[in-house]
Amino acid sequence: MSEQGQVKTDEIDAQAEAKRRLALAQIRQYPDPVLRLEAQEVEDFDRDLQQLAERMIRLMQDARGVGLAANQVGILRRIFVIQAEEDEPRALVNPAIVERSDEVDEDDEGCLSMQGVVVSVERPLRVRIEAKDEEGNPVTVELEGLPARVAQHELDHLDGVLILDRTTPEDRREALSVLRQR
Repeated sequence: MSEQGQVKTDEIDAQAEAKRRLALAQIRQYPDPVLRLEAQEVEDFDRDLQQLAERMIRLMQDARGVGLAANQVGILRRIFVIQAEEDEPRALVNPAIVERSDEVDEDDEGCLSMQGVVVSVERPLRVRIEAKDEEGNPVTVELEGLPARVAQHELDHLDGVLILDRTTPEDRREALSVLRQR
């Protein structure tokens, strides 16, 4: 399996493709204004939050993504889900980067909310994130490489920031031209 930006691109059968399309139909697409809004802190760690996390994980997996922020499903709460390599998918609630490496890496990123767009983005190679799980327990995660990139991408979503804001002017122009054609 290869990954194009942050979207898995391995061959999938017709049933998986239908599932993917159904999931993408539930994910807000650029230029939906909710993608530019800042998500609010989660205060209630209740059954609704747990169901939201489960739904987001299912959507992320069905859409063949490796991360998904609540804004992308139209909910302005500070929660994102991530599937870091072979780990189980997990939700991070009220996440905050508490440490970034000075070392940065530039790589291609895609986005489930911008189908067909891949742009080059420079990000710190390693991050430490403090958050809570969907039950309200404190968690600290240290991520490196692709998982660190995915987490930073999803945290950007929670702040209303898109990969279009993090790339070169040329990549941005090209991406907007692709998005206008849709």
